[in-house]
Amino acid sequence: MLQIYNSLTRSKTPFTPVEPGKVRMYLCGMTVYDFCHLGHARMLVSFDVVQRWLRVSGYAVDYVRNITDIDDKIIRRAVQSNRSIHEVTEFYIAAMNADAQALGVEKPTHEPRATQYVGQMLGIIATLQENGLAYEAADGDVNYSVRGFPGYGKLSGRSLDDLRAGERVAVGSAKRDPLDFVLWKAAKPEEPADTRWNPADYGHAYGLGRPGWHIECSAMSRALLGQPLDIHGGGPDLKFPHHENEIAQTEGAFGGIMANTWMHCGPLMVGADKMSKSLGNFLTIRQALAEEASLSDDRAAYEVRPREAEMVRFFIVRNHYRSPQSFIPGNLIDAQSALDSLYQTLRNVAPDWLNIDWNEPQAQAFKAAMDDDFNTSGAVAALFELASEANRTQSARAAGQLKQLGGLLGLLQQDPQAYFQSATRYRAGAAAAAALDADAVQARISARAAAKQARDFALADRIRDELRAAGIELDDKPGGLTQWRRA
Repeated sequence: MLQIYNSLTRSKTPFTPVEPGKVRMYLCGMTVYDFCHLGHARMLVSFDVVQRWLRVSGYAVDYVRNITDIDDKIIRRAVQSNRSIHEVTEFYIAAMNADAQALGVEKPTHEPRATQYVGQMLGIIATLQENGLAYEAADGDVNYSVRGFPGYGKLSGRSLDDLRAGERVAVGSAKRDPLDFVLWKAAKPEEPADTRWNPADYGHAYGLGRPGWHIECSAMSRALLGQPLDIHGGGPDLKFPHHENEIAQTEGAFGGIMANTWMHCGPLMVGADKMSKSLGNFLTIRQALAEEASLSDDRAAYEVRPREAEMVRFFIVRNHYRSPQSFIPGNLIDAQSALDSLYQTLRNVAPDWLNIDWNEPQAQAFKAAMDDDFNTSGAVAALFELASEANRTQSARAAGQLKQLGGLLGLLQQDPQAYFQSATRYRAGAAAAAALDADAVQARISARAAAKQARDFALADRIRDELRAAGIELDDKPGGLTQWRRA
């Protein structure tokens, strides 16, 4: 029986959907203001595997993955690039879809955009205000009154006292309490006209503005899937405050519980830090998969190296979705070598095209691993057992099982001959890049910054060249910030 670790209860329990045979699953998707990086890839692939296994297990899955297409970051990108909000979001939605397709991520059942649900958001805000959980502040914002919701902190395990001790609030804030968060943001004169909605168009008396980030998922999940959800998922940084605030909004407005099971994948780590845009320690999906791609790439679609694309998927899948995962070139090289060995088996032993025989030992081990909180690392181990058997016995049946089970993870579906003919960058020649961890790279970047400050530009250029030779590309940004990526 399938068991899932529930972030809310902090325990692994048997999965029982609200409606027998059907699963209502909601995943917080992308904010479309920039290209997706490999940390996003981990979330997309991890939950793609979840929905695939639920279907294999006989469930009809109604899977929603939303798109945030109005947000402060999107507004900043539109202003900086002199484009409309619509132009920015359409480009990065197309880019995200290209990335997901390259990684073999299947389309969700529904992919709603936040701007399509503004009316539903305003309805929830009005209900919260009627319930005494929201108020209109002097600056025109509508805020959620956190202390009015008794269960606040139950997902993240943070108490109001803990939050109060670490609170920071800007001078002049119109919030009644520093812990309160915004539901509706009043329009500001300097913001573009296409970032404003008129609540009167939806029958509400609030001023011109736009929704806060958290309210959108409460509106979309309830509109498309109802309440409670069977599964609500997301990346590791969404547990607090985003998911905590979603719970407060949905349960504060409608009672009951928002979701029976909360799932969060682990972070992709670069050294001691999580891969993130804010730290500049990221590699975009297209930089990993395309022949040439940069942070200023003006293409939404791009030509993919299929061998590397599947390697990145395999790199993600071979680790359990909840565990922190280390990103260094050496790990990618190892993943490529491991995936190559599985394809070599399929090239050496032509698989027959049998359906999966779930009575065979390796198939049973695969299923037991996947039923244990989607333990893909155990499932991949079963694939290597099958490869070993196929190589040892030249069994076409074992090779067939290998290919069919691999397909359940989105792996091993390329023609082996074509797979090996495609190029890849992640081979032993990348050893120099693998030797530099994030701390070492950052130390060299700091030394280069100091050299530039001292006007020793020859030294600064030499450090850049040394890093480039080790597979590290630098991207200097306004304000003295330098971002880096592994080439």
